[in-house]
Amino acid sequence: MTGTMNGFSWKLFLLSCLVVVQSSAQDFGQTQFICTSVPKDMDLCAATMQNSGPADDLKTTVMQLRETVLQQKETIMNQKETIRELTSKLSRCESQSLPAAGPGGRRPGVKNTMGDVSRGTTDTLAQLGQTLQTLKQRLENLEQYSRGNNTAQANSLKDLLQNKIDDMEKQVLSRVNTIEETKPTVRNETDQRNRVESTLTTLHHRITDLEKGKETRPTDKFQLTFPLRTNYMYAKAKRSLPEMYSFSVCLWIKSNASPGVGTPFSYAVPGQTNELVLIEWGNNPMEILINDKVAKLPFLINDGKWHHLCITWTTRDGMWEAFQDGVMRGSGENLAPYHPIKPEGVLVLGQEQDTLGGGFDATQAYVGELANLNIWNRKLSIAEIYNLATCNSKAPAGNVFSWTESNIEIFGGATKWTFEPCRSLN
Repeated sequence: MTGTMNGFSWKLFLLSCLVVVQSSAQDFGQTQFICTSVPKDMDLCAATMQNSGPADDLKTTVMQLRETVLQQKETIMNQKETIRELTSKLSRCESQSLPAAGPGGRRPGVKNTMGDVSRGTTDTLAQLGQTLQTLKQRLENLEQYSRGNNTAQANSLKDLLQNKIDDMEKQVLSRVNTIEETKPTVRNETDQRNRVESTLTTLHHRITDLEKGKETRPTDKFQLTFPLRTNYMYAKAKRSLPEMYSFSVCLWIKSNASPGVGTPFSYAVPGQTNELVLIEWGNNPMEILINDKVAKLPFLINDGKWHHLCITWTTRDGMWEAFQDGVMRGSGENLAPYHPIKPEGVLVLGQEQDTLGGGFDATQAYVGELANLNIWNRKLSIAEIYNLATCNSKAPAGNVFSWTESNIEIFGGATKWTFEPCRSLN
């Protein structure tokens, strides 16, 4: 009888192991298990509960992991659906922004001027920028032609360019807006958009001038406006400055920005980004930097009125003089003595350069209006500076850098307007 009971206990033990193994295998797959014998006089369920604490914890953990995986799977499915929707919208925007395809699948007016807009976004925007630059050059030719030859042919060419620009603008902005919706953090594409918008702004201003009959406007009668403190709005001289052992720099300026009007201009060379800088930053007075050496200037200009500024400097003893509205306001010496201004640099208007031609900081950007920036490689006389400030016909133009439209490129949305010194004051 005892043998029979022992045999029954072992059968019960084996049955218990089999039940646990079978139920656990369903939850855990291939796993190793340790079976515990159950006394013959103990309830099987109670014994199982007493000895299965760690197993229950493990099972709970696995169930939690399984739930997490299911949630992640649902999230991935939702993201895939979102991607499909964005892809569908992008395709619709592209199809709406382009003319209907003609014979052979070519879109009229697009193939030869813009290239295939279905290419990668970077390549597409690069081609759009190149095309707009080409239109800009053609428009400059139109301006020169119309100044001396106001004929029906010139007007016809102007209208043709205007229509082309309008079509181009719609396609460019449609494409760029779509890109920003799907990739809002891609810096390269944002930079491309700024360049395209700058070119469009320039084209529209020049077309407007032509339509208003300003074809005969002198090329130096304009001002630049920087309405916002940004790190992308600026103008750049097309040529570098030469080596200079003395200089005079003069300009008209109007701003009420506070604190500090920012950086009207900066000239950087390889190895020295502060070769020649005019800046008013924060609550500091306006300063001029030469080879990163600083002199504080006695200017008071942030009253929202036009002011004429001139600074002269010679490398011998680092002598400098500062003039506001034709009157000397201060002078000094030992400003970067015996250091010639170096050539092969980049002259930027409206921004301070931390790298050659770039590295702009919005907090140092110029806010206001600027005109008639001229640079000479000599020290101007007091009489010459007075003539400049009073718009005398004998006033000289810069022999190193002169204020003409052909010498300046505009970027980032800075605007250009007609300006005549003294007539436009305040």
